[in-house]
Amino acid sequence: MTDVEAVVRSDAALLEDDLAEFLDTLTAPARAPVSVYEAALRRALYEPVADALGSKVGQQALPPTSGAPGGRAPLRPSMVYWAYRNYRGFPEELDAFPGKAEGFPERAERFPEKAETVSDFAVIRRTAVAVRILLKAAVALDDIQDGSDVRYGEPALHTTHGTPLALNTGAWLIMSALRHAADPAVVDSLVRSVGSGFTGQAADMSSRTALTRAELLAAPRATRVDFWESTAALKTGTLFWMPLDAAVAGLRVVEDDRLALDGAMRQLGLASQLFNDLTDFVPEFGGANTHEDFDGLGNRVFLELLDEDGDVPPGEDFKPYVLGHPRLQRTLLALAEEAVALKRAAKDAVHGVCRSERSAAYFDVTIERKGHLIDRLLATVRQRSGV
Repeated sequence: MTDVEAVVRSDAALLEDDLAEFLDTLTAPARAPVSVYEAALRRALYEPVADALGSKVGQQALPPTSGAPGGRAPLRPSMVYWAYRNYRGFPEELDAFPGKAEGFPERAERFPEKAETVSDFAVIRRTAVAVRILLKAAVALDDIQDGSDVRYGEPALHTTHGTPLALNTGAWLIMSALRHAADPAVVDSLVRSVGSGFTGQAADMSSRTALTRAELLAAPRATRVDFWESTAALKTGTLFWMPLDAAVAGLRVVEDDRLALDGAMRQLGLASQLFNDLTDFVPEFGGANTHEDFDGLGNRVFLELLDEDGDVPPGEDFKPYVLGHPRLQRTLLALAEEAVALKRAAKDAVHGVCRSERSAAYFDVTIERKGHLIDRLLATVRQRSGV
């Protein structure tokens, strides 16, 4: 294990501890109900909250490692902590501040903000917990909107507790996350992220309505792709953008870096959405869900294949039209290559604002939990296409 991975694991373990403490405080009344009212709250709020926060977030965790921080359980690194390490430093660097800078030539003048690290770390810890809570809330609400009964192999919250309680739990988690963040700049960033996410969800759900479907079917390819990119940037891109923007807001990072990171996270969001769309066509990745998400026009593969000679599928039966399309394999390959290119461009942009090689390595460890799957998908599609 490298020294960078050790820091990643230590930060991730701290986040898990903070989340557990938050959950313990939140659900304390659930443990010993003394009245009918408190028992009702336990069943209708505290237990669904505990289940929502305990669910998977989708991205692959760092596997347990004996003797490492948090080594007894899988850990999910956070880009919130990457931002802190990039702009405030690694543990042994921070030990030198405040104080003399003999061990850091030129860096004391370049990074005077080091003196603020103690208060900043408290902000980052709260921000990381708030972001994780918001991601869990998004999962609970998204599963209802998409009609998904299973999320990463686990029953969706609305299947175990019912849709009304799942809706209430998701909304309650959003408010709890914003309250927990506390820092005004962080809260403002998170509020904008929540708004962007809901906007993207609205556009995605619209692709399942008769009017929007008819408009997309009649539109030229460029219009359809623009619809897809606008939706994906908000729906999926926000999941990447939210942690970083909240963190840099709390750290008061310079505007140029913030804009660069915003653009990189948009690219990662598009790459991730392409990956999600493509896995509907690749059994090795889609598994049991392969060929199931064919009821809307939000999938980029559909929007590409609908462009040939103005041809459209008869009625509403998209599945045989798409699976039998002569350009399907070429389209899958082109979009898989686009996803890899977007991911690489995003990493290059983030590396451009990294203040050290260790920071770049920290980001890579964090993002490649899913990023490596994008590369594997391209290799699989190439193999299937005979390229």
